[in-house]
Amino acid sequence: MDSQHDGAAEGHSEGAHGAHHEPHFSDINWFYGMIGTKEGVEPSVAFRPPEMPAPFGALLLNAAILYFILFKLLGKPILDGLKSRKDTILRGMDDAARMKRDAETRLEDYEEKLDHIDDEIVRVRNEMREAGQLERERILKDAKERRARMERDAKLLIEQELKAAREELLREAVRAAVNSAQTTLQSRITASDQQRLADEYIGGLRGATSGLRGKV
Repeated sequence: MDSQHDGAAEGHSEGAHGAHHEPHFSDINWFYGMIGTKEGVEPSVAFRPPEMPAPFGALLLNAAILYFILFKLLGKPILDGLKSRKDTILRGMDDAARMKRDAETRLEDYEEKLDHIDDEIVRVRNEMREAGQLERERILKDAKERRARMERDAKLLIEQELKAAREELLREAVRAAVNSAQTTLQSRITASDQQRLADEYIGGLRGATSGLRGKV
């Protein structure tokens, strides 16, 4: 029992000695030792023992200083970028709203056309029928005009050929009549008649010559 008591006392003494030389800081250090650490000092705002963790307030202060410097250096570009991003988003929202309105309008048009699709089919069919009828009438009209023109041209050509044939027949008839008359005259005129006609012709020439001389 004495040995157990001595061991317990020795353990208690060692625990007390350890607690005196190795203090344990389990709580969060908010502001002790803002400047730095120093051996054998009591924790204060300026200094803290080396085994004490860094103050959380110092971390906050350093972060605030860093953010302030970054904001001073990069604040304007960041703000401009955020503004540009905001404008882009707003413009995209406006474009999306406009596209939505256009899509709704087209959808309404399509729905209206679908509601009247039967009427539209009837209308298109009637228009095609009327167009076909007009085309048929135009083709018939062109054909009639072409036939009338061809008939006029054929009639004119026939008349010209008939006229040329009549003229040729008339020339042939005159030529035949002249030949026939010449043959008849040659067969009926005697030698005395030919002499008489020659004398009359010569006498006529002499009378005309004398008349011309008298005028001169």
